[in-house]
Amino acid sequence: MTSLIYQFKPSSRSDSMKKIAIIALVLAPLTAHGQDSPATLVTIPQIAVSGRGEIKVSPDRATLQISVQTRAATAAAAAAENATKQQSVLSALRALSFTNDQLSTVNYNVYPEQRYDPGKEPEIVAYNVTNTVLVDVRKLSQVGPAIDAALSHGANMITSLQFYASNTEAARRTAIGTAIEKARADAEAAARAAGGSLGSLLEINVGAYNPPPPRPLMMARVAAGVAQAETPIQPGEETLSVEVSTRWRFNPAK
Repeated sequence: MTSLIYQFKPSSRSDSMKKIAIIALVLAPLTAHGQDSPATLVTIPQIAVSGRGEIKVSPDRATLQISVQTRAATAAAAAAENATKQQSVLSALRALSFTNDQLSTVNYNVYPEQRYDPGKEPEIVAYNVTNTVLVDVRKLSQVGPAIDAALSHGANMITSLQFYASNTEAARRTAIGTAIEKARADAEAAARAAGGSLGSLLEINVGAYNPPPPRPLMMARVAAGVAQAETPIQPGEETLSVEVSTRWRFNPAK
């Protein structure tokens, strides 16, 4: 659209009024023409459906939380005993080729154990110390030996064991494809049921991937010096799922 701007110096009030009248006459048809063609909103018939894709993946790594819990009459004594046992546990894990970057302390807790008698003030009878180490297991064949080594060298709690797959990106993309195929099939079924046909894809949104939650292993204890068979570990498979939402053009029957 081009705008024309005129500058003039009216010689008299009469000339000025004439020129203003001419400009008004020129603009009036343009305004009237614009009012003759109001915008028309066209609604496109659409079908909105969602789809879910799932795929099984086999874990190839794990994280393991191993705790040493000690109890003594004083906090210092409980802490000293705990430190000795935890050092023994770490040495046993390093003997299995676990490196320092695979071993990290995630919790250290000292708390009093109190006795409550009616009518008396609470009395501290002992102190408990808990030291928890996180072990990054990069080969599943090391999970069982790591548990056995830790328990036989002073650890008395396995507080968490989580398996996970390191190759989930390729699996996630496969699940996305499955989800879209299911969404398309549902959209086609809906279009046929409505007496029309499915048109082109207008929009697609891929939901966030939520990994499976951790699977805890219950606390285990062993007696010192007692030989036992290697702890069997079978992680099984995990289900990776992805959801997509789609919108499709709907072609009504003519």
